[in-house]
Amino acid sequence: MPEPCARTSRLPAWLPWFIGRLGYGLLTAWVISLVVFIATQALPSDPARVILGPEAPLESVLTLREQLGLNRPILVQYFSWLGQVLRADLGISLDSNQPVASIIFSRFSNTLALLAGVLVLVVPLALSIGVSLALRRDSRLDRFGLSALIFLKATPGFLLAIGLVLLFSMPQVNLLPAVSILDPDKALWQQLEYLLLPIFALSLSSLPYLARMVRASMIEALDSDYVSAARLRGIAEWRIVWRHTLPNALVPAIQGVALTLRTLIGGALLAEVIFSYPGIGTQLNSAIQMRDLPLVQGVVLVITLGVVLINLVADLLTVLLTPKLRTARRATLIQRNRRGIQSWWRRPAAKAP
Repeated sequence: MPEPCARTSRLPAWLPWFIGRLGYGLLTAWVISLVVFIATQALPSDPARVILGPEAPLESVLTLREQLGLNRPILVQYFSWLGQVLRADLGISLDSNQPVASIIFSRFSNTLALLAGVLVLVVPLALSIGVSLALRRDSRLDRFGLSALIFLKATPGFLLAIGLVLLFSMPQVNLLPAVSILDPDKALWQQLEYLLLPIFALSLSSLPYLARMVRASMIEALDSDYVSAARLRGIAEWRIVWRHTLPNALVPAIQGVALTLRTLIGGALLAEVIFSYPGIGTQLNSAIQMRDLPLVQGVVLVITLGVVLINLVADLLTVLLTPKLRTARRATLIQRNRRGIQSWWRRPAAKAP
């Protein structure tokens, strides 16, 4: 009969860590949802007054507040809303009287298309620039490239967006539309010209960080002992770069891509407002202006869950692609199983003087 520790050790070594990391992410999402719910309730204007208008009598406003449940205590409203969320119901929009989930889904697909276009452009470009600068370290090209990346990083995103509009959308040039108003009757791939300027603006904001991270990771990998040993064995330089150095440099770049995605979510909200792009950012902006509390809370919750999911996937890929982390976690897990849960938590009692 196999021992319990042998059966337990067959489980993936990262599974307990992954479960704990998932619980921590869900706890973070719950805390953010509570803070956002209380913050939206503390907004100065009254949603019932916004819906009925400034000339509506007080009796009608109070009646609507009672119908919407706005006269209940904040915690009672929150747990009622949380119960709906756990049933996959984000409520009804106060402005359009439509389900919040359907509104978010229709706009979130446009935002995902925008983010996908940025990643398709930024990731290969950052890898190419980072590897090229690392291979030519301390050269004129390296110094010029780093200066250009630092300049782009220091420039605010809205200034880059305005500069692109002036460069490509002036009447003398008129290459790309300055406003990204999509036709809902057409497919998104048939209106790619409206996505180009937002994608370029977000790409210029995201490229410097990822390119510099790839460069730093490549330089660290090129200076490692295994690369020196490979060169002493006479292995070709291109094989060392593409077969040994670059795969090891991609592990830190995974966290860089995750951070870029988190930054892009916030930057996409700003870019959508600047270019009037019908995404989740413009929807959130209009919901805040109309004091549409269910829509604001639903959008923030979806964005929070998206950020938590990005962090979880990035951490899991980092553990799976790093042999040291896999070995360390596996050894720790087997050692804890051999001791037993009770003996692992047991501490020696203090001796009497």
